[in-house]
Amino acid sequence: MSMSGAMSAAISGLKTHMQALNVVGNNIANVNTYGYKTQRFTFKDSIYSTLSAGSEGTLTTGSTNPRQTGYGCTVGTIDLDMSSGDLVATGRDLDCTIGGDGFFLVGPKDIDVNSADAVKKLTLTRVGDFEFRDGYLTDGQGNVVYGFVNSTGTDTPGMLDPNNEGKISTDLVPIRLPMRDKGNGLAPDDPGYVAAGGTTYPGIADTGKNVAPEDADDANVDGYINYTNMKIDENGKITCTNSDTKEVVVVGYIALGTVENPNGVLHTDGPYYSAGDAAGSITVSTPNSAVTGSLRNGNIFLEDGTTVDPASQLLGGSTVGIMTSFLEGSSTDLATEFTNMILYQRGYQANTRIVTVTDTMLEELVNMKR
Repeated sequence: MSMSGAMSAAISGLKTHMQALNVVGNNIANVNTYGYKTQRFTFKDSIYSTLSAGSEGTLTTGSTNPRQTGYGCTVGTIDLDMSSGDLVATGRDLDCTIGGDGFFLVGPKDIDVNSADAVKKLTLTRVGDFEFRDGYLTDGQGNVVYGFVNSTGTDTPGMLDPNNEGKISTDLVPIRLPMRDKGNGLAPDDPGYVAAGGTTYPGIADTGKNVAPEDADDANVDGYINYTNMKIDENGKITCTNSDTKEVVVVGYIALGTVENPNGVLHTDGPYYSAGDAAGSITVSTPNSAVTGSLRNGNIFLEDGTTVDPASQLLGGSTVGIMTSFLEGSSTDLATEFTNMILYQRGYQANTRIVTVTDTMLEELVNMKR
């Protein structure tokens, strides 16, 4: 290995330590970012030049060991630490944080995700800053939250009735508020009377899901009801009060997604992740398994009346609950980051000394001709 090799090794050390400092800087910059997961940087040594491969011992001599020279270091891994961060109280009834492993599932309104593969089209997040916008439950960036919604109350396959609080669909859909019924104009004592202002779920009759994209053509609805007392409990159940009828309405349940390798998710943008190949398969559940698959005669019945093999069911069990009026804080530990910053700074400084010493030696070599 020539002196230029020593300089090359030092340069690789400078580059790698700079990348390590970039990771530390990003961690510190996000010390107050909700849901931020700390990155961990590791080094690994770079390629080696083999001067001698070593030899086996003989009857008269012993073995010799390999002789190799290295060419510096490079990035080993940049891992995400997906452990839960501290709780930050917000005082908002619709803010949620997950009490363990798992992610909220968000995305556009029009994705059909009711299979183990299709559900990976959704985006994962740990930040539950939720509110209802235009009738849909969304996060702070406007992405629609997915879960299991209330339905018509008819006893159809795939409809569950947890705690006798309305039929809950086992299809994973965008969470949406029910709407105001126009009523049918009959007198209260007439057969089939439907009062104006009652709760109705447009789109259920045609699609089996509370996800009708347009409501203008539905003659039975008259916009969204003015709901009050919006709440989410530890099971992810969303309830509110119909201000017209004063009845308590169960909107549905928030879904959680769990992957086999949480540290293998791909950080995409802001608080969002995607479940790529490294994350493994994804299982969907509700907090504390408030909603489960409808198993009848050995088959899972979905909302459209079809059956699937129980091994491929979308819903799984979960013992993880959620807490409301809290958000998850950053997992950055400033003491650890400052310590790493000092170590990386000194490592960078030491590599600059190798460059300086090598430069001095090369200068002496050039000056030998004088």
